[in-house]
Amino acid sequence: MAKAADVPLQPEMTFREAAALSVGVRARELWEHSENVLDTGDIERVHAMRVATRRLRAVLEIFAPAFPKGRHKLVLTEVKRLADALGERRDPDVQLEALAALESAMGEAERPGLETFADRIRAEQDSGNEQLAAALRHAEEIDLRGELRELVAEVSR
Repeated sequence: MAKAADVPLQPEMTFREAAALSVGVRARELWEHSENVLDTGDIERVHAMRVATRRLRAVLEIFAPAFPKGRHKLVLTEVKRLADALGERRDPDVQLEALAALESAMGEAERPGLETFADRIRAEQDSGNEQLAAALRHAEEIDLRGELRELVAEVSR
């Protein structure tokens, strides 16, 4: 997983300046991890984007008093929605990874049952991927990226 981007906070910054900088950095980080996130062959992308949503949610919650309530609530709700969709996709990814490790430790006789179970989890992964694709389309339709930029711009004024 990618290391968190540095947020170069300075002691002389106001709360609002720190809010704008922190949310701006964490929002950029979120979108940097979105590339090819629907590729089930690279499960680390989903993990990195999910962690980025957690980091963004944390700074949105910490700095909530700095932001206009209406827009802040909308953005936080939408980030949570995206995080939920990422979780629906991530959970089967983790299970499949664990099954692969288990399979290598098992004998040939046990593997057919394990493969049947893995097929069921792959179907859950596909469903999670569909949910994530819908959440990404929704984020694009409501221009979540632009809403985050506007939230930062409002607090920077």
